[in-house]
Amino acid sequence: MQKDLIKGIIYSQFDEKAGPIAKIWIPEGLSIKIKNLISLKSINILAGETGAIPESLAVIPFPSLNLKGIVKYIEIPDINRRGKAIDSSLTLLFNEADDLIFYKYMKNFESIFNDTAKTLVKMEIQKQDRKSLLDELNRFLTNLRQILEEFRDREISIQPPDEFPETAVEDAKLRGFRYKIIVCGDPNVGKTSTVLRFTDNAFKRSYIPTIGVNISEKTVQYKDAQIKFVLWDIAGQEKFQKMRTYFYKGADGQLLVFDLTNPETFENVAKWQADIRNCLNNDLPGLILGNKNDLVDQRKVNENEIKKLAEQLKLGYFETSALTGDKVHEAFLKFAAVLYEQSRLKAMAGPETKEPPGAKPRKKASVKKLPTGKKRPRKQALTKNILAE
Repeated sequence: MQKDLIKGIIYSQFDEKAGPIAKIWIPEGLSIKIKNLISLKSINILAGETGAIPESLAVIPFPSLNLKGIVKYIEIPDINRRGKAIDSSLTLLFNEADDLIFYKYMKNFESIFNDTAKTLVKMEIQKQDRKSLLDELNRFLTNLRQILEEFRDREISIQPPDEFPETAVEDAKLRGFRYKIIVCGDPNVGKTSTVLRFTDNAFKRSYIPTIGVNISEKTVQYKDAQIKFVLWDIAGQEKFQKMRTYFYKGADGQLLVFDLTNPETFENVAKWQADIRNCLNNDLPGLILGNKNDLVDQRKVNENEIKKLAEQLKLGYFETSALTGDKVHEAFLKFAAVLYEQSRLKAMAGPETKEPPGAKPRKKASVKKLPTGKKRPRKQALTKNILAE
């Protein structure tokens, strides 16, 4: 691969005297700080499960290290231990910047994790030495790298058709539109996962971790047009606050994402919109996405409150799940309709305007300006009706 996406493998156990410790790790030179933190956090979360061992993989963030981990919890039978078992964990470490790749293919990793976990249990029961355990972790790492390589080759080899092929546009009478969309919201609300669910591209993207932006693209068809979304997934951490204003510039629309299980992220939606408006000096069309609607029992934000805020901010609203994909594509299709209709209205405002602003090619027409001497059409009602459909 062009780079090694896997930053480390740690096999941890709970020691009755020392607490959570790293027993085996790769690479050999992994720092003590990393080994201790990963072991402590993964084992302590396991201890908080009140005896119930999660069967599925879990993702744990380690923000102080700029890393995340996929964790498989393991119980090693031991009649001499309290509880008759040794709490253990197997953690795969990767950079935060690469989380889209691991989120997308995590289901494919489960069989590899499960097989390795079973082998480790068997080896521990047989009291095999450290070298044997290390060999097993190296086999685990090799299998993971191989499957990532296959997924990358498969994704990269799928060449998307020309977004705006001249012959196709002429035959089907389709016009091409390109819109820059800024995706904003608090950290950990699911912005990146939502974009991934919509674009289905984990490897084919541009990420600039030092300034906190992830850029993806996808084209959808609406009526007689191809709508190309250029999605700027902007980091919500405070350290990127100064850079965000540069990312806002030139935006044609906004997606404001919050977590339905976290009221504070909902309360900050209005702050995000105000930040964008203050930077651009105008209101962008857009949607509010209430993410994680699959966590029904954990929901803490009332639907009526959300609708009230959406009406106040003059934005559409969808409840989505980046995990299941529920309503994600529907939201983007509705957004495409809003952008298209607004461009059409702007085009109608100018005489002899052959292509709507935003259409390709864009030589003279501007998305931002209306021809002089013409009044801006009343598009507020139309936008509201489209979003209310």
